Amino acid sequence: MSESGTVSVEDVRRVAELASLELTAEVESRMLRDLNAILGYVSQLNELDTSAVPPMAQVSEVIGDAQTPTVLRADEVVPCLDRSVVMSGAPETDGVFFKVPKVIER
Repeated sequence: MSESGTVSVEDVRRVAELASLELTAEVESRMLRDLNAILGYVSQLNELDTSAVPPMAQVSEVIGDAQTPTVLRADEVVPCLDRSVVMSGAPETDGVFFKVPKVIER
């Protein structure tokens, strides 16, 4: 990203390369426009004064109220799956890890 906080065509091409995507010139142009629009919106949000807003660790702190409290399931400790049982169902394993075919080539 450039110092001005905008996305360049080179940025779009680099991200597409990292994601193994082939973008047409039309899609590349649209991505450039859309990403810069998103960054512009985020820039507007950064201008808001949030100094009087207390930080939250969980969104659920503001979802529920006295009439409709937020209901979350209780945390319960449960035993892990037995590795040998899990590995017995795998098509290929070394006993510790699953073996999978290579799917990404460069």
